[in-house]
Amino acid sequence: MLSTALASRTEVIKWMESFVGEKMSEFMKTVEESWQPADFLPDSTLDNFFDEVKNLRERAQDLSYDLLAVLVGDTITEEALPTYESWLMTIKGLPQEEESPWMKWNRAWTAEENRHGDLLNRYLYLSGRINMREMEASTQYLIADGFDLQTDNDPYRSFVYTSYQETATNISHRRVAQIAKKQGDTLLAKLCGNVAADEARHAKAYKSFVGKIFEADPNEMMLAFEDMMRKKIVMPAHYMRELGVEIGKTFGHFTDAAQRIGVYTSADYTDILEDLIEDWKIDSVTGLNDTGERARDYIMALPNRLRRVAERMKAPQLEYKFRWIS
Repeated sequence: MLSTALASRTEVIKWMESFVGEKMSEFMKTVEESWQPADFLPDSTLDNFFDEVKNLRERAQDLSYDLLAVLVGDTITEEALPTYESWLMTIKGLPQEEESPWMKWNRAWTAEENRHGDLLNRYLYLSGRINMREMEASTQYLIADGFDLQTDNDPYRSFVYTSYQETATNISHRRVAQIAKKQGDTLLAKLCGNVAADEARHAKAYKSFVGKIFEADPNEMMLAFEDMMRKKIVMPAHYMRELGVEIGKTFGHFTDAAQRIGVYTSADYTDILEDLIEDWKIDSVTGLNDTGERARDYIMALPNRLRRVAERMKAPQLEYKFRWIS
């Protein structure tokens, strides 16, 4: 246990190295035990490849417009992985040595995440429902444009963000799987279900990192949590755009589609906050000064405030045609 008075962020992150190393086997799978995209999609080396593709396309024909829009947006988000890996490497205080547990975590996380975009991209390509060039342009835009998560590359804020974002991604993929199953596409349901399971493990990992920081530096961790909630958590694809469309507008239409079909809503945002408050035992954290106590008060009161706002929000109406969808 570090002295709160002496603990700097760099010291805390260094102190956590053994913890991160121990958690690798719990929250990451080896390559040997991991699924790969080829496990689920038609195998081009087999004689029945074209029959399997035909079946896939027939199932995809019944998917609703909004579900396709959300699936494309989720795929673009997953494929912008190089941006996220680069961002993790810039977090202040993370040891850069190749064999550091933090760098091993970053590489393992990237390796697992890389499969998600590959899997969903191939499905969409085979489905025949998507203008792939338009989607690919959006992916290139998102990687090139970057994003501002308002974490200031601070590890405490960054891990609040990843705890939130990975949980939200799990919800989104899981809900897409459920809706796809109802609409008759059991293959897509299986694909998204497997992606969701990965995201759930990753969320648990990042939440455990924050929990450990609360042990060592509770006041600063509480202030970081409060700061991120005041700024509001934005998804990593908030700069998403289509060809000829300015930054941010496409993302707004994407989130409208997600809210219309219940894939990710303002209520989910609040539910995640409540889960984090419970997971990190915010109500019983000790070692806070007056500023930390005020931060805790703000966080504890926030879910009710957010729910009141959400109750006044109306579901957005369908009014936008995405360039991605043929």
